[in-house]
Amino acid sequence: MVKSMYDYVREQWKKPDTSYQSPLKNRLIQWRKEESFTRVEKPLRIDRARSLGYKAKQGYIVVRARVRRGGLRKHKIKGGRKPSSKGMKKITAAKSIQRIAEERTAKKYPNMEVLNSYWVGEDGRYHYYEVILVDSSHPAILNDPKINWIADPSNKRRVLRGKTSAGQKGRGMLYKGKGAEKVRPSIRAHQSRGK
Repeated sequence: MVKSMYDYVREQWKKPDTSYQSPLKNRLIQWRKEESFTRVEKPLRIDRARSLGYKAKQGYIVVRARVRRGGLRKHKIKGGRKPSSKGMKKITAAKSIQRIAEERTAKKYPNMEVLNSYWVGEDGRYHYYEVILVDSSHPAILNDPKINWIADPSNKRRVLRGKTSAGQKGRGMLYKGKGAEKVRPSIRAHQSRGK
């Protein structure tokens, strides 16, 4: 079977070249100097963007989001206590960094809905994700039967309810059957069911 162009692009991104003077290394140096949210003309990983629903048409935009690496940053406690009881280091959020990137991007672009996102790079301080956003009130989106579901009121602020791919993964929705009885319809809904 003949490979498509997207297959070759996908293979290149499986093991990106991170050596000194590589294109990715130079990109990261440039991205570090830019804003936390930068709108880009076209996706860097066209294969991944297309698989997640991106189309090169009006109503779609791509934003590169930058989020810090590591656990939570907590303020220093003024009250006296044992250093081990302070609870400042090794505190990790239940959300993934990708979900945080999506949610922050949604707040930055309040008239758009987050469709999905994917990883594009990381350095010593930051993770970088490209977030696909859709204008749910754009005529080109409303007239497209493949994407006009996003204009339905039930999909408003979907990213904040964990409806994207990264959100569903974090909610445990990728697990089915035995051992995953408590994840549907949601963990909170399951807890309240027993009462």
